[in-house]
Amino acid sequence: MSGAAVSGARVVSLKVDIPQSIPADGGYHVVRFPYPDQPYDPWGMHTAAQPDGSTVTNWKTDDRSGLIWPSVSGWGVLTSLIYWEAGNYDELRDRYVRDPLGVYDSTATEHRPPSPGMQCFHKTHEIFVHPGVPLALLVGQDATSARKLTLAEFKLAIHPVEEA
Repeated sequence: MSGAAVSGARVVSLKVDIPQSIPADGGYHVVRFPYPDQPYDPWGMHTAAQPDGSTVTNWKTDDRSGLIWPSVSGWGVLTSLIYWEAGNYDELRDRYVRDPLGVYDSTATEHRPPSPGMQCFHKTHEIFVHPGVPLALLVGQDATSARKLTLAEFKLAIHPVEEA
């Protein structure tokens, strides 16, 4: 980082409890989050007017509504909560992705067998993050038809670091 040192953690916390239909196509899909009423985003890392000049007009249909844009370079702690409705799954999938709509770079990919009833998962992963490289939570499922993601949370805590 050049210029003045940045101190203190920067945090964004997103939550959606409006069910999202996820197709049974074997692919990964960006989890979308509403604007502007998020639990916590004082550094503007999840805004409809995005740093790359794009603007989200409908969060429910635009994958850009799932992006977190880090406000500073640093050590990022990603945390998610993922709830699926009950279904005839063989496998449920999730991952974090750097630049999911550009140079797709996935990390923390997990494939899980289902448990009886509702499917509830929590995950945490740590990576270096940088402004200009958005992050997203992606999910997938392999039931015989589309299934609903009933609740999702996606959080990023950035601990700024100075470059050597």
